[in-house]
Amino acid sequence: MKKNSCFSLVLILFVGLVSQAQSKKWTLEECVKYALENNISIKQSELDTQTAEIDKRGALGKFLPSLNTSASHSWNIGLNQDITTGLLRNQTTQFTSAGANVGIDIYKGLQNQNNLRKANLAIVASKYQLVKMQEDIALNVANAFLQVLFNKENLKVKQEQLAINEKQLARSTELVNAGSIPRGDLLDIKANLALNRQNVVTAENTLLISKLSLSQLLQLKEFEGFDLIDGTVAKDENNIMSQTPAAIFEKAIESKTDLKIARTNLEIAQKNLAIAKGAFQPTLQGFYGFNSRVSYADVASISGGVLVAVPANPFWTQFDTNKGQSFGAQLSIPVFNGFTVRNNVERSKVTLEKSKNTLAQQELDLQRSVYLAFTDAKGALNASESAIASLESRQEAYNYAKEKFAVGLMNSFDFNQAQTLFVNAQSEVLRTKYDYIFKIKILEFYFGIPIIKN
Repeated sequence: MKKNSCFSLVLILFVGLVSQAQSKKWTLEECVKYALENNISIKQSELDTQTAEIDKRGALGKFLPSLNTSASHSWNIGLNQDITTGLLRNQTTQFTSAGANVGIDIYKGLQNQNNLRKANLAIVASKYQLVKMQEDIALNVANAFLQVLFNKENLKVKQEQLAINEKQLARSTELVNAGSIPRGDLLDIKANLALNRQNVVTAENTLLISKLSLSQLLQLKEFEGFDLIDGTVAKDENNIMSQTPAAIFEKAIESKTDLKIARTNLEIAQKNLAIAKGAFQPTLQGFYGFNSRVSYADVASISGGVLVAVPANPFWTQFDTNKGQSFGAQLSIPVFNGFTVRNNVERSKVTLEKSKNTLAQQELDLQRSVYLAFTDAKGALNASESAIASLESRQEAYNYAKEKFAVGLMNSFDFNQAQTLFVNAQSEVLRTKYDYIFKIKILEFYFGIPIIKN
């Protein structure tokens, strides 16, 4: 009994935790933070940063000397001359050799120094790329978040309209039975009700797809029970619209990650050109070598006037006796290499010019984007205000049409038209509301205001 009670308690707790997880409602800040921690694209950018750090260690390693060691042991089996008799006979001899070589670049046209500077710039560029990826994901999450909210509200409008039409069908049936309205009006209402049900199903599917899109950005596997909290406000909280487009552009020039990446890439192109030019200069390398060998074969010796075979000296005695060393410096002066170096320099110059053009083009694109975003935000605000005013008028027109239809002074076709216009006005208010919120977010992003505040 105790085991069953414990199992039941654990099961209840587990079910409670699962239900709590499914019923959790996410805010925009929670969605963005979760995406920044779990999105695969961001993880890929973080790995690129690690690769750049490894490349820097490789550039540092070029300043250090290189050390290589070697050792070998060989057996010679076959017909060899006997050192005591001078006759040929089958025998086996063994030899051991070992050596070490050290090399270091003394001068290499400053290529190692420029490679290190380039590696440092590559780390900076990879970090900027990571920031840009985070910014892009945050904007995409905000857009997807607002799209889910719009689809939720739109579904509510469709469901409310369906409930109203179901009540209207019941009321119209009574009026037809009483002879107040013709049966054809009832058929029109039934057809309109079927269309409303279809609109509800379409809105449900659209909401489900938008939740799927957002959950994929967040790398969530379960999305059907995924729900959001509408904490967004359709107003300019940071008073960004009081700024001029020129002021926003000046701010964006300083803070926009795209331009930082372009400037860093320009510096990398300059270092690549310096590295290519360094190949025209002489290179000076220092080297040191050590080697020794050991033989296990008997050696010839004269004892009492007779040539005899004496066992080889001990291993370490031979190793010390046979050792040799070499050291020096090697100077290499490039004279002609099939235009390889010259072509590399010219290619680096072309890449540098491309980087300059890319930076200039991105500055122009940024200016255009800022002015366009400012215009879009103003237009979205005007559209939202107009949609609200239009909804108020459509609401009054729909109420008036409903009263006339209830007493038989309006046919079903005109009533359905008034109803459709009212529903469209509701949807337009929702669309313009969330469009305005997102356009403000875009403008704030250019001004350097993050999507979420850390």
